[in-house]
Amino acid sequence: MRQLNVGPERKLAVAHKQLHGFVREMVAKRKPAASCRCDDEVEAAVDILFADPVYSGGGFPLGNILILFMFAGRDTVGTALPWLFYSLAKNPGVVSAIRKELAQLITIRKDKEAAYSSSNTMVFFEPEETKSLVYLEAAILETLRLYPPGPLERKLVLADDVLPSGHRLCSGETILVSIYAMGRMEALWGKDCHEYRPERWLSRSDDGAATELRYVPSHKFMAFNSGPRLCLGKDIAIAQMKTVVAAVVWNFDVELLRGQSTIKPKLSCTLQMNNKLMVTVNKTN
Repeated sequence: MRQLNVGPERKLAVAHKQLHGFVREMVAKRKPAASCRCDDEVEAAVDILFADPVYSGGGFPLGNILILFMFAGRDTVGTALPWLFYSLAKNPGVVSAIRKELAQLITIRKDKEAAYSSSNTMVFFEPEETKSLVYLEAAILETLRLYPPGPLERKLVLADDVLPSGHRLCSGETILVSIYAMGRMEALWGKDCHEYRPERWLSRSDDGAATELRYVPSHKFMAFNSGPRLCLGKDIAIAQMKTVVAAVVWNFDVELLRGQSTIKPKLSCTLQMNNKLMVTVNKTN
């Protein structure tokens, strides 16, 4: 079909051309400004790639790197959001804490009166604003701990080795790491390892207020892999989820339909729900 350029292959070729055309246009626009100082993190990252001959010299097309950044967090976001809203619907106390955090964010907006004077006004949050939402990020990380989008990680043994546990590994063997099981191990997360508790991710001040995220090593929390194989789209995925969840939680009440209190994952390369998530959505007062 590829040789004949028909059916799905033809659609794929058209989409491929459009995507790469868009990326080339963005790269061409950015090159003249690459020498200027930039405070935006994404643009700064692009400028670093421009300055590296490995990426800008033609041997490894810069456009491919940018496309990877665009799509690296896609599966994480699409798989994690249903589990996140499922977890929030089962834990109204967490929803209240997120709304309290959002209310603090809203009070510092200069256009507060104009934006929120009407109960019918939809409120949206910019990614830059959501950076300060510590509790919301903790809720996202807690969801990813219990429901990692990639439940299994496959590793290939390159050389004979012995793990600290005493297990011997032989070159060429394949090791499967159950990230799903790791997120529910009492030895790693305590006796409440099966509970949905975002507070486990937070450091608190003397008055009990959440101040910042607690450091958790990536080899303990492997939802985004670990070490040099850490997911390139991690920060993008979290930023996208924070923006979506903030808007939904502030504007709507999401409740599970009867019979949806227990949803199990289905066997898949990504942790999909066994059945669709069925909810009722009502505008908040």
